[in-house]
Amino acid sequence: MFTGIVQTTVPIIAIEEKNYFRTHYLRLPAELLLDLSIGSSVAHNGCCLTVTGINSNMVSFDLMKETLILTNLGQLGVGDEVNIERAARLQAEIGGHLMSGHVRCTAELTKIITSENNRQIWCSMQNRQLMKYILHKGYIGVEGISLTVGEITGSCFCVHVIPETLLRTNLGQKRLGESVNIELDPQTQVIVNTVERVLVSK
Repeated sequence: MFTGIVQTTVPIIAIEEKNYFRTHYLRLPAELLLDLSIGSSVAHNGCCLTVTGINSNMVSFDLMKETLILTNLGQLGVGDEVNIERAARLQAEIGGHLMSGHVRCTAELTKIITSENNRQIWCSMQNRQLMKYILHKGYIGVEGISLTVGEITGSCFCVHVIPETLLRTNLGQKRLGESVNIELDPQTQVIVNTVERVLVSK
């Protein structure tokens, strides 16, 4: 499990490409290497990946076909920055909301409104059917960041991002037309699905 509080951003150092498969290599800072072992879970832009190799501070992660299809990680190249979060520990502070690291889809950045000490980012969902799980003032994971949903219009929603988040994550580097990984709040999904089943059964 993760909390949606990004711990750092790091560039991809190298990429090894195979058929419907790739391996990313990143150099992690010392504080994130503590107790890290092969098999550990680390979120990259909100997507839970497994550590497959450790060589000093160089850590590798494998991305299979499903990950490349559902997330934006397959679009990244060497030098691109990714948001990194280690798995949450027991008794750790949950500053955001509980996240699984299971990205459901990507969304396209369609509008960015910048004002003093604030940035409003509008996202257009690639899968419109998932909009029923995005509620005003509900939780959502964008690039692995725990955020609160602002306005909703059709297949679009917005989030408000403070300067600290822009500084600590890769959202400040995003441009119009780029895609971001989306994780829906599982509690919201359960509630919506339950209500739908009840209504259908009546």
